[in-house]
Amino acid sequence: MGELDGKVAIVTGGASGIGAATVAALLGQGASVVIADIDDARGEALARRLGPKARYARLDVSDEAAWRRVVADTVARDGRLDVLVNNAGIGAFADVEKETREGWDRVIAVNETGVWLGMKHAVPEMRRAGGGSVVNVSSIFGEVGGFGASVAYHAAKGSIGVMSRNAALRYAKEGIRVNSLHPGFVDTPLVAPVKGTPVEDQIVSRTPMGRWGRPEEIGEVIAFICGPRASFMTGSEVYVDGGWTAG
Repeated sequence: MGELDGKVAIVTGGASGIGAATVAALLGQGASVVIADIDDARGEALARRLGPKARYARLDVSDEAAWRRVVADTVARDGRLDVLVNNAGIGAFADVEKETREGWDRVIAVNETGVWLGMKHAVPEMRRAGGGSVVNVSSIFGEVGGFGASVAYHAAKGSIGVMSRNAALRYAKEGIRVNSLHPGFVDTPLVAPVKGTPVEDQIVSRTPMGRWGRPEEIGEVIAFICGPRASFMTGSEVYVDGGWTAG
């Protein structure tokens, strides 16, 4: 028996990295999980590998029509929706002066607007199911200024904590919990551009635990927040960062 037996979850950006680790952790607790992503090959392969309680659905989180379709298909197939993990995100490294309007708009559309759209379309189904749990994945860079670059990424991730607290207050009496999760530097495809560079040395040296995080270390915390042992937890900002923000 798992803590999430009978529950149905959607994990965005679920085909790789933290998303894939979260899918595995939720499955391990008994949930049925929709792997929502735009990487069809990885998403379908992951679903096949994880078994019949996992399935892949293509979802561009910045597309409201796609959200309507995926949520409706999930409920039609599984009868309910209990958990949403808004994990999808894209990186950007430009600073204030070098960022372009096109780059800014794309990062905000995926990393910020996509989180809102997910909640907008998932919450009504959670209400019909009698409650639910939303985990919005932000970043330590939603709290600290990092290295002075990645302005669009910081702006989008910084919005997620406040958006989550706002939604937590709105839905607390309906049994729908909303929390934000703020990972530190985790060894995922998103950080591939800095691996083997001086930036990687900076990251590891500035992380008190002296290493990259592992995706499964984040996924297990997300699964805990989604489960019944976290039933009195809403509006929280949870940092899993190897001590980065402790100083």
